[in-house]
Amino acid sequence: MKALIKRLATVPGGRRTKWLVLVGWLILAAALGPLAGKLGEVEETGPNAFLPRGAESAQVNTELEKFRTDPVMPAVIVYSGNDAIGSTVSGKAEADRAAFAKYAAEGERIAAAIPSDDGKALMLVVPLSSEEDGISDRVEEIRDIAGANAPPGLDVEVGGPAGSLIDQIAVFDSLDATLLIATGLVVAILLLITYRSPVLWLFPLLSVAFAAVLTQVATYLLAKYAGLPVDPQSAGILMVLVFGVGTDYALLLIARYREELHRHEDRHTAMKLALRHSGPAILASAGTIAVGLACLSLADINSSRSLGLVGAIGVICGFLAMITILPALLVLAGRWVFWPFVPRFGTPARRTTTVWSRIGAAVARRPRWSWMMSVAVAGVLALSAFSIDMGLRQSELFQDKPESVVAQERISAHYPSGASDPAQIVTRTAGAAAVKAAASQVAGVARVDDDGERTRDGALTTLSVVLKDAPDSQAAKDTVDRLRDRVHTVEGADALVGGTTAQTLDTQRAADRDLRTVIPVVLLVVLLVLVLLLRAIVAPVLLLATVVLSYFAALGASNLLFEHVLGFAGVDWSLPLMGFVFLVALGIDYNIFLMHRVREEAVRLGHARGVLEGLTTTGGVITSAGVVLAATFAVFAGLPLVTMAQLGVLVGIGVLLDTFLVRTVLVPALALDLGRWFWWPGRLFRAADRPPRETAEARAPERV
Repeated sequence: MKALIKRLATVPGGRRTKWLVLVGWLILAAALGPLAGKLGEVEETGPNAFLPRGAESAQVNTELEKFRTDPVMPAVIVYSGNDAIGSTVSGKAEADRAAFAKYAAEGERIAAAIPSDDGKALMLVVPLSSEEDGISDRVEEIRDIAGANAPPGLDVEVGGPAGSLIDQIAVFDSLDATLLIATGLVVAILLLITYRSPVLWLFPLLSVAFAAVLTQVATYLLAKYAGLPVDPQSAGILMVLVFGVGTDYALLLIARYREELHRHEDRHTAMKLALRHSGPAILASAGTIAVGLACLSLADINSSRSLGLVGAIGVICGFLAMITILPALLVLAGRWVFWPFVPRFGTPARRTTTVWSRIGAAVARRPRWSWMMSVAVAGVLALSAFSIDMGLRQSELFQDKPESVVAQERISAHYPSGASDPAQIVTRTAGAAAVKAAASQVAGVARVDDDGERTRDGALTTLSVVLKDAPDSQAAKDTVDRLRDRVHTVEGADALVGGTTAQTLDTQRAADRDLRTVIPVVLLVVLLVLVLLLRAIVAPVLLLATVVLSYFAALGASNLLFEHVLGFAGVDWSLPLMGFVFLVALGIDYNIFLMHRVREEAVRLGHARGVLEGLTTTGGVITSAGVVLAATFAVFAGLPLVTMAQLGVLVGIGVLLDTFLVRTVLVPALALDLGRWFWWPGRLFRAADRPPRETAEARAPERV
């Protein structure tokens, strides 16, 4: 591996080969660039895109495709007020019913408005075709018609499955552009602050742009021709991840390049050495994150699998761009890109005393006290993680309530809560009557309707089951469990229960299974990478333990923010797993950067001085990288979708804890307290008793 890195390091920083790298990337971007804009064409937005593989609700969705060539998705219009419905409101609803007729799916009719038992609401159900283009436009037109000329005191909302789908699509339609613009601005501002140069910040951003093009092209091609699952959520997070990790690698490489420019007059030599020394750490980091994310392919939930595989592609593309096009651009531009702080040959790379050297000295004076206090702080924050309220109802998925959520609240107030979104049963026609009778006797079921839907061969029939409770409530989930238990016993019916409530229940249980399956694999993979990188056992185990502790601390701190500041009603079921994979993979990133440098310095200076030198030399760049990555994910906090906002807050807090607590205090303190045992049973452990190789030869500039 060392020999390979040495050979590859001569390419982007070579006098002639830098031109080959630059021209190659330009040709690649020009040839494949048009494909980058086609990622949206391969995104999976079907009903099973966010469901577990093999779940009963997903099987129902698959079976429903057999019933008609033009599936129906109902839009539900609810008219409600404080007073009893009079002739004026009834006339308004009847006029709207006539106006909505042109939007109904072919062969479908709109039934008369259904009055509520309390006489204060009317409900219209418009069966829309879900496969025709322009369903969003049709729902918006229905909302315009329903809202026009409403009598004073009458509230009119459009919801149901169609309204809910359109409101979610509206979120994702603006997601990519909003995230890209916000992330670009955040990274640009932080790079300007970090480098204090009017020019240098452009080079990482330009390199990230190349990485983004390559990422979108690779994702599109793999989705189109290799079956890679891509959904709108993973596509939106993808660009943020590329910006975050790409900028991290750029900061690490540029920092090492600046050091070498102080030691070497020739910038090509400086870049080759910077790549040679920082390359293994960047490679280990990219490999850890990519493999850690790829472990999500073991998850049952399709959206988790999509995010993991798509994210791994983004990390790999970001890595390739940062070790090829960025070095070529920097060497091509010369030293002036650092203006006004141009690194001069023969001058010190940094001041003798820095804030990081002072922190290191403070930790070295009382290492055991330092790591014990760090563990205590993290432990206190982690306590809140054990009191999390898991699960979000449909009405709690948005930071600002969309119209579909308000419509559901109105329906729940005046009708059986499940009236707008009934559970669905698919059964063999021969057993349909027995299934209907069995389902009607289940506690929590308001009524069972035979929709009259049959497959063309007449073999299958659908039934609609109106639940007494709101579709996203725990009571409704319990009813679905009882319903499944009952209809599964009907011989020869092969009945399956699906619908929104069943989908929520299946997703919740799959999330629990995924936690138990994926987390052990991620921990094992990360541990193996650390063992290979550090050639020890004690250090990797401790580093992994610190990142796990940091994760629970971040989860606890995030829960405090969710409850007392942001006002979220609970935590989405997907958050613990997604947060764990992201934080363990990204959190170990900074430990890799730190310990790779510590190991390098320990060989030269001895263990204790090597730890302090590693902390001092990497302090600025790792802190900058952590702040950039945390700020990048914090962009999610402003999104209207609560699940993404929660992920952004959790990852942002976790990265900051890794940056300022784990990497700055906890890990150096543990290393200093354990001494040479930190490297057991590797070569550094065995060599710790011998004097360090701090000779003139060791301090001399390395030759390329």
